Amino acid sequence: MRWTERQRAMLREMGVPAFWPVEPDAGEASAPGPANVVADAAPRAESTRPITPPARATEAPTPVVSVAEPAPVRPAPRATRPGPAPVASPAGRAAPPAEVVLGPRPAGIETMDWPALRAAVAGCQACSLSQSRTQTVFGAGHIEADWMIVGEAPGEQEDKVGEPFVGRAGELLDRMLEAVGLTRAEAPAAQQVFIANVLKCRPPANRNPLPPEVAQCEPYLLRQMALVQPRVVLAMGRFAVQSLLKSSEPLGKLRGRVHQVQGVPVIVTYHPAYLLRSPADKALAWDDLCLAREVLMQSRAQSPDRAPDQSPR
Repeated sequence: MRWTERQRAMLREMGVPAFWPVEPDAGEASAPGPANVVADAAPRAESTRPITPPARATEAPTPVVSVAEPAPVRPAPRATRPGPAPVASPAGRAAPPAEVVLGPRPAGIETMDWPALRAAVAGCQACSLSQSRTQTVFGAGHIEADWMIVGEAPGEQEDKVGEPFVGRAGELLDRMLEAVGLTRAEAPAAQQVFIANVLKCRPPANRNPLPPEVAQCEPYLLRQMALVQPRVVLAMGRFAVQSLLKSSEPLGKLRGRVHQVQGVPVIVTYHPAYLLRSPADKALAWDDLCLAREVLMQSRAQSPDRAPDQSPR
């Protein structure tokens, strides 16, 4: 069979030789272009047969074989394309909620003193996070601080050290506190803070906390608030806000207002880790700190002396 000059030019542009090999490799077989060209060429060849001299009839078998070869091979690659596992990865990522294994919490958390509460958290097996943690992250700071800061969940460094807010996020938090006259170092209660997280155990791979995990840890956080008796709580991050306020509203819509949890004023702001990724929002976080400080000063003006907590330390 003779290819027309136009057909040869098209084949050359596609990088395909004028004659098909008997056993095409996978790369050629999977390319849809050549097959279309060959199929397109077949009718043209037939239309010229009446004019072709009989002596060239012997050439017919060669193109028939070459044209027929790619056809059965072409569907094979297409059949394998859907094969790459129907993107089971998203479904796999949605599986963790089903993997959360819940166990019983210690009884009487709402009446525990500091030593009992710390021991209960350290030995907690109330969810499957207890199986992957290095240690629990109970909290740190002055147990009679006027400020209480609530974060989200321990990260990798917190899991290793056993304290909340370490690493770059912790450094940014320290600068934020210093800007309003507070510190995590040794200082009088009026200048210190108490910091606790919604979760006391690190989620695997630093994933987001799951609702059942937050629910299991909630009594520990509420008891910490009851023992500290802060004048103001600064909730940092979406999961801290959702846990305390029981609201699904975006964090941005909850800012700029004074909320109440167990009779304690709560101010909503962004997590330091978020601010590291979105430095433009640091100005908003500063506004939140100023609002929290204003609430604190009003509380001190109304009741200079805090009611002492009678629970043993």
